[in-house]
Amino acid sequence: VQLQASGGGLVQPGGSLRLSCKISGGSILRVNKAAWYRQAPGKQRELAALITSGGSTNYADSVKGRFTISRDIAENTVYLQMNSLKLEDTAVYYCNAEYRLVTVRDFWGQGTLVTVSS
Repeated sequence: VQLQASGGGLVQPGGSLRLSCKISGGSILRVNKAAWYRQAPGKQRELAALITSGGSTNYADSVKGRFTISRDIAENTVYLQMNSLKLEDTAVYYCNAEYRLVTVRDFWGQGTLVTVSS
């Protein structure tokens, strides 16, 4: 199972980006939870958004009302729509999937850089 994250880039404050996390070598239907984490320069990695197999979502307080996590089963992809971006959203964003094999394992994507700057 591999996760391929994409969609990062440079955006002005107030702008939008959509990140994608494509799952290959497996099915999104075997994902218990999928999440986007982020790590800003000099800071620890933190959870930004999470979606469960049942479709429930959870967000960090700092992104509530601005970010939306979703999944497309046909595309085997998890998305993070980011609106009203702020300078402090600048970070490397990583997708994560808790995946059911014989046991449950965590898989990580390679990270995609989001830079919010004027």
